Amino acid sequence: MSEQDANQLPETKPGEHPFAPYVRILGKGKRGSRSFSRAEARQAMAMILAGQVEPVQLGAFLMLLRVKEETPEELAGFVDAVREAAEPPAALAVDLDWSSYAGKRRHAPWFLFSLLLLAQHGLRVFVHGAEGHTPERLYLTEVMTEFGLQPAQSWQQVSEQLDAGGFSYMPLSAFAPRLAEMIDLRPILGLRSPVHSLSRLINPLSARTVLQGIFHPPYAGLHQNAGLLLGYQRIAVIRGEGGEIERNPDNALKVFRARQDDTGGRTEEDNWPALFERRHLKPETLSPEQMLSVWQGRSEDSYGEAATLSTAALALFECGQADSQEAAMTMAERLWQDRDRQRFDSAPVARVG
Repeated sequence: MSEQDANQLPETKPGEHPFAPYVRILGKGKRGSRSFSRAEARQAMAMILAGQVEPVQLGAFLMLLRVKEETPEELAGFVDAVREAAEPPAALAVDLDWSSYAGKRRHAPWFLFSLLLLAQHGLRVFVHGAEGHTPERLYLTEVMTEFGLQPAQSWQQVSEQLDAGGFSYMPLSAFAPRLAEMIDLRPILGLRSPVHSLSRLINPLSARTVLQGIFHPPYAGLHQNAGLLLGYQRIAVIRGEGGEIERNPDNALKVFRARQDDTGGRTEEDNWPALFERRHLKPETLSPEQMLSVWQGRSEDSYGEAATLSTAALALFECGQADSQEAAMTMAERLWQDRDRQRFDSAPVARVG
């Protein structure tokens, strides 16, 4: 496809809905259907975000994409539209973009402590996510609330939280409400849609480093190459515990990375060794009270502490704060030892406990 063709948008036939050509491109059968160009994907998503699409068209669009499987160019185009509609302040700068869309089922969200350690180190970390779309999972915002940490509902609140503590979480519904509604369609459609991938790629504040957790390893290359197309300086994708950005310390970890520098863009892989010889048993319950006890130093949890430290170490390494995995782990261990153990003494979870 030539550059001119790649930027050309499909024509509408007489009497049909303006969004019909985008459904037709995907649904013309094995020989007639094709993927979108980046420009087509951007326009299609812009129409969806603007409410210019009928519900039946949206359902067909999402499921046809799901069957076909999205391409890096399509994801980049979708993200282009979302970033433009989000309209964040140009002066609002962060070091690390962190997405949280999966929720936890087997283990507690120990990565909350990793986020706090990164902020303690001086990094400005912006987290975005969605919750409640998959039953029987514990989402980050639920635990944040127990610890007295409130999600931001505006870019002004994000700025204030970052200035005060180096960490802010903003739900997708606050800056891309239409996209959040599409994620909530999962129980209705019965399948994940491309929205789950593109949401992780938004990076609305243009952080230099983007971390992403996925559940299915085949999606790693998709995220790497979409990140390259979007011009992100550094993106690192892992198969995180439960699909979140959290290391499972019982397993070896493969990092799928994409970088941009003066020589162009490239993809590469890195490996971190497992931290334990034997796997930990799954806890019977996911308890914010147990997390608080570990933070305060009143109890120990070898899995939780290792997940916290190794996840923080991964982020420190990817952000260029350490020049080796060993140095990153040493830095994370020091931050953990220096944490404010009394920080959450008056939080709701402490009063319940």
